[in-house]
Amino acid sequence: DSPAMLAARARVHSAGIFAPVAAQVAGQVRGRTAVLEVGAGTAYYLATALGDDPGTVGVALDVSKAAAKVAARTDQRIAAVVADVWQPLPVRDRCLGAVLCVFAPRNLPEFARVLRPEGVLVVVTPRPGHLVDLRDHHGLLRVPSDKAGQLVTAASEFFELVDTRLLRHQIDVSAALAADLIAMGPNAFHRLPEDVDAGSVTIDITVQTFRPLSS
Repeated sequence: DSPAMLAARARVHSAGIFAPVAAQVAGQVRGRTAVLEVGAGTAYYLATALGDDPGTVGVALDVSKAAAKVAARTDQRIAAVVADVWQPLPVRDRCLGAVLCVFAPRNLPEFARVLRPEGVLVVVTPRPGHLVDLRDHHGLLRVPSDKAGQLVTAASEFFELVDTRLLRHQIDVSAALAADLIAMGPNAFHRLPEDVDAGSVTIDITVQTFRPLSS
């Protein structure tokens, strides 16, 4: 992600638009003392997941150097690592209590390798209704259908699904925040609309929790 995308994401998160998602993710990893977030960006979800326990530590992994700099400043318990999630992760075997993958690429064999047997993988994926208001109005990239189902199939070699939560809510946003919601995501690599109006936007996502299969 570019510095401009990260800045847009930080403003969106500060506005609390994704706070229910962050709270749901945090609830799935409560009590885990070592947490990795891949594609961490600003490490918003990781910092929320760490809660108030000073003994809990996190690792924010992202291919973007700009993201790593932001993540490292988010919380003193977070270490930032610049690495490609598609490559072997720079993490020891079975040392983590949780891996978070929020709107990020998934390297399932590596996630299974670094998790403890009792650890969990928490994945957040968008549903077709996610930001549909903006997508329809501005002709943005579409969300493929049944991403959650495809993930279960892909993960079945390494994980079993233990929990699924659907989160959907609407929130009114200013024109500036609506523009940031577009600029923080993959549309920033294609085309950003010149005029974005204030209005209601839909947050529609799936939170799935997996645990490693017994070896």
